[in-house]
Amino acid sequence: MSYAGKQVRVGVDIGGTFTDVAMEIGTELHSTKVLTNYTAPEQAILDGLQRVAKQAGIETGDIDLVIHGTTLATNVLIERRGAKTAFLTTRGFRDVIEMRTENRFEQYDLNIVLPAPLIARDSRYVVAGRIGASGRELAPLDEAAVARFACDVAAKGYESIAVGFVHSYVNPAHEERAREIIAEHAPDLSVSISSEVSPQMREFERFNTVCANAFVKPLIASYLNRLVVRLAEIGAGCPVYMIHSGGGLISVDTAASFPVRLLESGPAGGAIYAADVAARHGLRQILSYDMGGTTAKICLVEDFTPKTARTFEVARTYRFKKGSGMPISIPVIEMVEIGAGGGSLAHVDGMRQIRVGPESAGSEPGPACYGRGGDKPAVTDADLVLGKLDPDNFAGGDIKLTTQSSVDALLAQVGQKLGMNAEKAAVGVVEVVDESMAAAARVHAVENGKELGDFTMIAYGGAAPLHANRLCEKLGINALLIPPGAGVGSAIGFLRAPFGYEAVRGAYMKLSQYNAEWVDEVLGGLEAESVRVARDGAGDVPLEIERKAYMRYVGQGWEISVVLPNDGLGVDGASQLRGLFEAEYIRLFGNPLEGLDVEVMNWSVKAASRVAAVTRVDPVAKAGTAPVKQTRQIFDAKEVGYLAASVINRSDMSPGIAVSGPAAIVERETTTIVTAAYEAILQSDGCLLIQKKGAMA
Repeated sequence: MSYAGKQVRVGVDIGGTFTDVAMEIGTELHSTKVLTNYTAPEQAILDGLQRVAKQAGIETGDIDLVIHGTTLATNVLIERRGAKTAFLTTRGFRDVIEMRTENRFEQYDLNIVLPAPLIARDSRYVVAGRIGASGRELAPLDEAAVARFACDVAAKGYESIAVGFVHSYVNPAHEERAREIIAEHAPDLSVSISSEVSPQMREFERFNTVCANAFVKPLIASYLNRLVVRLAEIGAGCPVYMIHSGGGLISVDTAASFPVRLLESGPAGGAIYAADVAARHGLRQILSYDMGGTTAKICLVEDFTPKTARTFEVARTYRFKKGSGMPISIPVIEMVEIGAGGGSLAHVDGMRQIRVGPESAGSEPGPACYGRGGDKPAVTDADLVLGKLDPDNFAGGDIKLTTQSSVDALLAQVGQKLGMNAEKAAVGVVEVVDESMAAAARVHAVENGKELGDFTMIAYGGAAPLHANRLCEKLGINALLIPPGAGVGSAIGFLRAPFGYEAVRGAYMKLSQYNAEWVDEVLGGLEAESVRVARDGAGDVPLEIERKAYMRYVGQGWEISVVLPNDGLGVDGASQLRGLFEAEYIRLFGNPLEGLDVEVMNWSVKAASRVAAVTRVDPVAKAGTAPVKQTRQIFDAKEVGYLAASVINRSDMSPGIAVSGPAAIVERETTTIVTAAYEAILQSDGCLLIQKKGAMA
């Protein structure tokens, strides 16, 4: 299939509030946003595809490829509405996921409440059998007990089973045998084993990850099956691929088996989108800022590559505090949840302070201004009252907003409790959101040894352009880029992602006991696994291989990632590894530690198809000023008051045309707010470059 000799590729991102669709036909881009359908999420995709196909003047049968990312799995975990799941573990380890770690995410809260484990204690079962840290069997698996467990949970109506045994990342034999026994006695149960889902050491993280996979697996598998069938029914019988949290594309079958890999799929697409824009503009230090309907996230992008990690947290329960969520140990583009989204709800807490989130209005009922039954104020309601949004042209006019509903909700939930009018309440809500995002961004930068003043921000997502300029003021960032299609940035990012997969395994080794043959075996097995999964979509195209070791000095509590040479490690691999480790350690911390042995805790191999080279964009100087045909009153936080702001349609601007703040630059999927101290100029690729007045040529 193709249209006029050009491939038709579609990226689809299901968010908590909106489903974004971006269609690329050659270099031509069409996009739309529709409200997410919680009852049948695939329906929003179908509606969006048909709408964007109509815009492009093609039939759905002309689509060659659909690439999909979604926060559905994340929302299932946050809302605890997954399958009825049981957890089977080694005797003595039943309460690992409840005991957590020694970390106390809020040191001075005497009434701190730890998050409840995903699987309640009466759904956690134990069995005898033990694998040692070396991989040797210390006690045989009690197979009869596993059989009784399978029959018991099937009779009690469980739908899914998570199996996590101690040290199974070294030797998976007991977990694999348990799965066989469960399949014999309860073939209808879905089974996830930790040695496949997350074969890494640290039981708390690994057990949580396999529990999360089992919890969402039946729902996500059912959803993906329905999606493929319904796409075919409307003529789009093309291949469908999923983007995973590490930023690569995998088959639907792989995604259905390991849905935990999808938890950060939408934000990962956004980071890839920001990296692509950065490469086009030659920007080596980027802070990507993604604010949608439910959350806001940042990611550091250096040398056109998003920062990655092996673990992250989902469903933080305490004001977005690190440590208050559920740890998931899978390869992921490292993003920090730094605040609320447009649908996040505001309230006044017991200390008479304004708080925003983590509860969200979503798309059903949505913010109060949507007129769909919501009566609590969301960030969108505050933005509307402050003039940042046009009530008649939200989402291109598809959704009409009611300002009075926002005023009533802000007064009822915030204003009357604090003696404020609606406008002051709206200012309080927005400033709380912006300052919490700025504070979290500062902390993340410090943790990575970075100074944000040296970075350029790239903002995308439906709500980010509304808040990005103010965030730059708070962070001291001098340049901001709003790319074309920013409102559906993650969906566009899906179209830039490679086919790829990263396999990870915990395999402990001290460098003083280096075994070249064993290392080659570990890395060879990981490479075979990653290549096999990547080939599902990449076919026979060349793959790029990246190998890493996660290393630390003996006695340290956490490790750093070290990129290994492509030509492998030889008999002198111990000295090679030590040299690579100490070079990275010095880069991060300044000095090595003398006289200590070094140990490898985990290994990983990533296989990915090559990303097409980008065309560099030359900066465009100011060549004129956009004529002002319309103004409206917009609140400027730095000026502490409403100002008459220019309202400019982005489509009316041409390269070199500048817009002086205060201004609102509007487009179908979002609105960019330019504050009074800044000026925007359109670049040749359609990006808006926003800088302080006087900084542009």
